[in-house]
Amino acid sequence: MTQQAFSRRGFIVAGAALGAVAGLPVAATRAPLEIHVMKDPNCGCCSAWIEILEADGFKVSTETSFGTALSRYKTENGIPARMASCHTAKIAGYMIEGHVPAADIRALLETRPDAVGLSVPGMPYGSPGMGPEDRREAYDVYLIGRDGGATVFSSYPAA
Repeated sequence: MTQQAFSRRGFIVAGAALGAVAGLPVAATRAPLEIHVMKDPNCGCCSAWIEILEADGFKVSTETSFGTALSRYKTENGIPARMASCHTAKIAGYMIEGHVPAADIRALLETRPDAVGLSVPGMPYGSPGMGPEDRREAYDVYLIGRDGGATVFSSYPAA
C-alpha cells in the first residue's frame, strides 16, 4: 500500500510540474532572434529603437555607418529611396528599415513572405524609439516587394 500511495503521489507531483512548465511563455524557451543594425553613430532614436528590440528579446548587433555609405547599403539591399528612414537592419534574410515595431518583425518572420522586408519611412512621432506611443501620429508599416513596390503590412492609428 505504501508503494502504491507513493506512485500516485509521484504521478500527481509529476503532472503538476508538467503543467507548470507548459504554462511558460514560448519566447522563454527559444533562442533570441539575431538582428544586425546599420546606424549613424550620433543617432539617439536608433539607439532607442535598439533598446526596445533588446527588451523584446532580440539579440542586436550594431555597425556604424553614415552619409552616402549608409544610403548605398540601403539601395544595394533593395530599400527604395521613398521607403528610407534613419537606420537599416537585417534579420533572417529580410531588411528592416526604420522604426518598425518588434511585433511586426516577428509577424514577418512567422509568415515568411517573398519580399525584401519591412519599412516605416521617415521617422513618425510615437513609432518605436520616436517618442511616447500614447501621443503617436498615425503611421503605416510597409512590406517592400522584390520589384520595389510596397504594400501596407500593418497600420497604427494616432493615439
